[in-house]
Amino acid sequence: MKGSNKFLTIAVILLLLVNVAMLVFMLKGKRRGDRKQGGKAPFEMMAKELSMTEQQQTQFRQMKEEHFSAMRPMFDSIRALKKSLFNLVKEENVNDSLVNRHSTLIAEQQAIVDKTSINHFRKVRALFTGDQQSKFDTFMQKMIERRKGPGGKPDSAERKRD
Repeated sequence: MKGSNKFLTIAVILLLLVNVAMLVFMLKGKRRGDRKQGGKAPFEMMAKELSMTEQQQTQFRQMKEEHFSAMRPMFDSIRALKKSLFNLVKEENVNDSLVNRHSTLIAEQQAIVDKTSINHFRKVRALFTGDQQSKFDTFMQKMIERRKGPGGKPDSAERKRD
């Protein structure tokens, strides 16, 4: 019996050590994965790639703040509409026209968000010189291509390439 207890004790200690090592490994990996391009935020990357002047950086920050201030209510509206839509799951008898109405309202709000974003990026692009504009176009394409689908999963185009 004593040999069996000693074996179990050693096994439990080894399992604890392995679990601790895995936690450390996972947490280190997660922190590294959270960083953007060597720890740089997208704005810092863009400022460097486009060789933005201080004035351009200041104007960009101001435009960004204004854009997000305008977008916040739209995002809140979409979130509320989606919450209302998915609350219909609880209902026993749901009319399809009600689901369609919610979906239409969400689509309309999303279209406004998309148009507002396009206009914002066009104004941002206008801040730059000709060479910077072509670099901005390339930068935007990289950002769009890097974007993942829901839940951090690659979108369907990325899955097809693999």
